[in-house]
Amino acid sequence: MDGEEDGHKAARVATGLDLDGVSKTLWSAFCEDPLWSWAFPDRDNLAVWWRFLINSALRYPWVWITSGYGAASVWLPPGASELTEQEEMRVEPMLEDLLGTRSEAVIELLERFDASHPRSEPHYYLSLLGTHPHYRDRGLGMALLAENLARIDEEGKPAYLESSNPDNDTRYERVGFRRVGEFSTPDGSQTVATMWREAR
Repeated sequence: MDGEEDGHKAARVATGLDLDGVSKTLWSAFCEDPLWSWAFPDRDNLAVWWRFLINSALRYPWVWITSGYGAASVWLPPGASELTEQEEMRVEPMLEDLLGTRSEAVIELLERFDASHPRSEPHYYLSLLGTHPHYRDRGLGMALLAENLARIDEEGKPAYLESSNPDNDTRYERVGFRRVGEFSTPDGSQTVATMWREAR
């Protein structure tokens, strides 16, 4: 396989032309995620939601991909908003359309994400990180994260993320994140860990 197929070439910043590839990789990566499977039992609805978030994040030069879309990371730089004001107004109608009566619980979950987000210090926010299942167990996702963190360290900034799968917590701890809190889904069935990495 060449570099475009094996996903091992160096990472680059994604552009609008990469929206389809990034969305497909991250949707595939999160299809079995315990939290997002709870929120979006119909995987096609999760694809719509991820594409919406990723499209907005592409406003900033902090969506990263490896070649072949083996892995992708979606960061928001310090002071950046996750969505524009116009996009914020679309969230509830979109979720109601996708989820019907379940939308109330998912909207409450998103409010818990927002309420748990630290605001005392400017930081980089890792919104999404995932590896396409075809490339799993090759270390691509963590290698991409390490490369991203090296750039953040050059700026001397801290970083924040939410871990929606407990299986990933130790991976984040190995690269310097520490657990600082948690919140749960409205029914208490799933827990999200909030994790912070000090500036270096």
